[in-house]
Amino acid sequence: MVWENKFILAYGLSKIKGDNRTAKTDDRVELNSLWGKKASGDWYYLMFFNFKSQMDTGFDKNMVKISRFFSPAYFQLGPGILWKKSNNLSVNFSPATLKLILVHNHFTDFGPSFGVLQGDSFRFEFGASITTYYKFNLMANVSIENRLNLYSNYLDSPQNVDIDYQMNVVMRINKYLTANIALQTIYDDNSVQAVQVREIFGLGVNYGF
Repeated sequence: MVWENKFILAYGLSKIKGDNRTAKTDDRVELNSLWGKKASGDWYYLMFFNFKSQMDTGFDKNMVKISRFFSPAYFQLGPGILWKKSNNLSVNFSPATLKLILVHNHFTDFGPSFGVLQGDSFRFEFGASITTYYKFNLMANVSIENRLNLYSNYLDSPQNVDIDYQMNVVMRINKYLTANIALQTIYDDNSVQAVQVREIFGLGVNYGF
């Protein structure tokens, strides 16, 4: 049997000279949990759970509040099959995935928000989910981690597939310093009918215990 858990917590702010405001560059709370029982070879029966939200309040360019802690919050749960070649390469497919989107009713008073209809505080979906993970070393001290999640809602426009792709490049400079490039691309036609892209470059300090 395999039981894998990954918790991601990220937060970042930017300040532009001449502007008194600060803007979020990153704000994520994500939990992925996967339990699998071996079927044959590299194949497993699985049950997975995914949770995504953010910690801080978000504003648009006009300083109108558009999100806050736990609003929106996304949950996915479902059974399926897992192909796990190694810790660096796996694909899981769940043909019966439950998805729940929670939004505070403050954001739906005057219209829909994050796919939740006006006047509601949640949206329920049922569909299929595919998640892939691939990590490899491009060269010495440079690793690239890729995550791709696809979701199709059987109950509403199943041809409009939600996409969440994340790439993380880690370049180890020496024992203590690393450079990091993060890229995330999201498409969700229920939320924003456009491709959203986020890029971050950072220099970090590492210490091993």
